[in-house]
Amino acid sequence: MGELVYKHPAAEEVLLDYGLHCAGCFANSFDSVEAGAKAHGMTDAEIDEMLERVNEVLNFQE
Repeated sequence: MGELVYKHPAAEEVLLDYGLHCAGCFANSFDSVEAGAKAHGMTDAEIDEMLERVNEVLNFQE
């Protein structure tokens, strides 16, 4: 998760919108986005929706 936010800072805003304040968390260096989201109680459907938004943001920037 940390790598995603480091390489694509705009993704952090989407993660924050979904309640994932993991950018400053120690676990971000080894947790995937999915693992972090599940640890915070997100459902698979919520994770899919969040990742779609992340991809939309990143594709818009290109």
